[in-house]
Amino acid sequence: MLAADHAPQVQAGHARQDAARADLDRAGRWPDPRLVFGVQNLPVQGPGAFSTAADPMTARTFGFSQEIPSGAALAAERASARAAEGAAVAGTEQARLAARRSAAEAWVALWAAEEAKHQLSGLVQQNEVAILAAKARLAGGRGSVADALAARAARSELANRMDAATADVEAARAALARWIGNDAAVGPLADPPDFARLPVSDARLLETPSQQAPLLDWGPREDLAEAALQRARASKHPDWSVDFSYGARAPGLPAMVMLQVGVRLPLFAAHREDQDIFARRADLEAVRAEREDARRAQVEAVNRALAQWQGLGRQVRRDRETLLALAADRSAAALAAYRGGGSLQPWLEARRDEITTRLDYVEALKAWGDSWARLAFLLPEYAQ
Repeated sequence: MLAADHAPQVQAGHARQDAARADLDRAGRWPDPRLVFGVQNLPVQGPGAFSTAADPMTARTFGFSQEIPSGAALAAERASARAAEGAAVAGTEQARLAARRSAAEAWVALWAAEEAKHQLSGLVQQNEVAILAAKARLAGGRGSVADALAARAARSELANRMDAATADVEAARAALARWIGNDAAVGPLADPPDFARLPVSDARLLETPSQQAPLLDWGPREDLAEAALQRARASKHPDWSVDFSYGARAPGLPAMVMLQVGVRLPLFAAHREDQDIFARRADLEAVRAEREDARRAQVEAVNRALAQWQGLGRQVRRDRETLLALAADRSAAALAAYRGGGSLQPWLEARRDEITTRLDYVEALKAWGDSWARLAFLLPEYAQ
């Protein structure tokens, strides 16, 4: 929740929602009236030029003008504003899910880095035993200087890997701090979730592609295209206008008023409004086709992600239950053989293989956790 609460992109999404709500509140209203004032029939030549009292037709006027959009146009404007608000809400939810997924992946990276360090630290004691055995054999005249140097070199190689693992831990902690803050990132990690179980069933994921994070904005996109079509259709409904003015003439002369009603005449609809309607309908059809393509692509992506998650789970269990134990037994057996008078080379080879096996296991763990996070934060109701 820390990532969802504090991520800048989520805060930006909330701001866009506020803006969309404000736009919705003002949508579908008449435009403000216009106040008009001036002088009519003012002479500009002759003895009475620029005098408002020289000619009886001269009048000082003031009044107002009001545009009256059609009901269809106002309804279309409200529909467009509602669609824009829906798009803002969907964008915020997508940002929230993306932040939570990114924070989860950063957490997994830190957890895996610490696990790699732990796996390497478990090999330190065996390395010290090998060094002591090499020294003892050398002192007893049964060993070689080369074996003693090789055992010490193996210890240095392990120390280098430990240093690299420590650096990876710090780098991963810095990445996690971006999402949850420094104070939360420096503390000890809690136990990882059960990566073998998703918070939602496979069937649910495959049945609800349109409700998942990548497709949340497609509904508002279609609504916006429908609103654009509604606006185009509304353009065939005429807009009206009312103009009223009052004219005050020279003293002794009666005042005069003017009232005008105007209407827009869509006389050439076949070449203007109808073409706009046709274009917006085509846009809507395109959005619907693209939405269906996105839905199919999401189903494919979920199927691929599920297959990867399940395959990585099997790999992790195999590594944990079989390969790690076999690699450790091989190293222990090779070291025991060396201490009994055998060659050091089998232990060096077994040791290298064990390090590779342990680090491969950690990489599989990290990939498993990442695949779990990508699936766990697809549906908003399961990402609370």
